Amino acid sequence: MRRMQLIEIHDQPWFPRFLRDQVTDALQLILQIGDFYRPIVGPLRRALENSGAHQIVDLCSGAGGPWLWLYKSLHTHFDRQDTSTVSVCLTDKYPNAPAFARAQIASRNQIHFHPEPVAVSEVPPNLDGFRTLFASFHHFPPRKAQAILQDAVNHHQGIGVFEVPGRHFLTILLTLLVPIADLLVTPFLRPFRWSRLLWTYLVPIIPLILLFDGLVSCLRVYSPSELAELTEHLSFASDYEWDIGEERAGLLPITYLIGYPYPARPDEALVDKAASHPAS
Repeated sequence: MRRMQLIEIHDQPWFPRFLRDQVTDALQLILQIGDFYRPIVGPLRRALENSGAHQIVDLCSGAGGPWLWLYKSLHTHFDRQDTSTVSVCLTDKYPNAPAFARAQIASRNQIHFHPEPVAVSEVPPNLDGFRTLFASFHHFPPRKAQAILQDAVNHHQGIGVFEVPGRHFLTILLTLLVPIADLLVTPFLRPFRWSRLLWTYLVPIIPLILLFDGLVSCLRVYSPSELAELTEHLSFASDYEWDIGEERAGLLPITYLIGYPYPARPDEALVDKAASHPAS
């Protein structure tokens, strides 16, 4: 694979938690303002409908990713279709509990969260639902990335991977502007903290981490062909519908992978029902 397995600083266990939370808070607001993930709303809606999922389990959520606006788009669609709405559960290896709690309040409990650390390749059985990863799948080397997909398949859950970073000249060029965006948005981050100003303006650790980790992210992202290669080596992958490609957010390509179990045919559903209720 052409991708490079480098490291991102804010992912490291030794990186201070309070700085990690500030990095993810800044990323969340920048992604929200940029509205980069809007092109994937359609594919995600179709995957939820086809898989019959009524809960999304978001993995590697950071500070909530795009969900503060994305859940509204999904709910508007399902309300129009007169079907059940979809709830969102945020999870992370290093849960940003204050940010998760703010998302829960802002969404009126349509977004909730799992307070304990969650390993992406060993999702607890009680976290049942369509799994999503936004701008985080590239963190994992091929063997671990396959394990993440295999865990979803083993538990018969749908999964969606969506990446704004990418190995594209324009994407890398725009990543150089992320520190400037951080300098502009930091005063608007809530709750207000003096420490944000300290680590952004006086000692600019946060902008530098965003720049370094952003460039590394672009070099680590799996291309559509590499994502397809990962699925080829999964057990029972043929039982899944896979959709892999790119959508455009303006000039930026958004790489995605969506997989979910083939819906049972009516005759199969009747057989399963008969098997679970044998005649007395």
